[in-house]
Amino acid sequence: MSITALGSSSGPGHTGSRRDAPSRPHAPARPHTPSPAACTIGATLLLNATYEPLCVVSSRRAIVLVLAAKAEAVDVTDDEVHAERVTVAVPVVVRLTRYVRVPYPVSVPLSRRAVFTRDGQTCVYCGGSATSIDHVVPRSRGGTHSWDNVVAACRRCNHTKADRSLAEMGWSLPHPPGAPSGAAWRLLGHRTVDPRWREWLGMPDSVSA
Repeated sequence: MSITALGSSSGPGHTGSRRDAPSRPHAPARPHTPSPAACTIGATLLLNATYEPLCVVSSRRAIVLVLAAKAEAVDVTDDEVHAERVTVAVPVVVRLTRYVRVPYPVSVPLSRRAVFTRDGQTCVYCGGSATSIDHVVPRSRGGTHSWDNVVAACRRCNHTKADRSLAEMGWSLPHPPGAPSGAAWRLLGHRTVDPRWREWLGMPDSVSA
């Protein structure tokens, strides 16, 4: 006795009661999405038409703006992106071709890492390496968690000072703490600054970030 394969057509005179199984539709193949080139996942500084720093965008976004003639490259890397009909150098600084008005946040968000960056990664009390933050006026005495009351400190100074005031300790600060300002802080906060952005952010080469 021959066995008819499941899903095949029955020959003439076939008297079996078994019906052919319905064929299942094939799932459509998912389109392959290529991974972005490594050189396009970096960061690019975006300037307004007036050369005023606006924000930081991905290199991929900057290339799209350049190809759409919405921005022009001001400074580029040695890397290139090849399209079907054009080759574009990956930019590190681009300028919009039309002026846009953008509202800026009133202040820089306060964070542990941002305090370390403002204070140069050093303890404001002894000049050693900072490992913690300290409230100049202890919170137990009404001190606030704000830019003008938070400083970087080493663990030893923080532990020694505890909940006492600077007057009680006989300590002093090299300068009053305060909220950082300027284009670099407004746009970048505590993130790493590309050296090629410095002239557009008004940062001297001697300043580290």
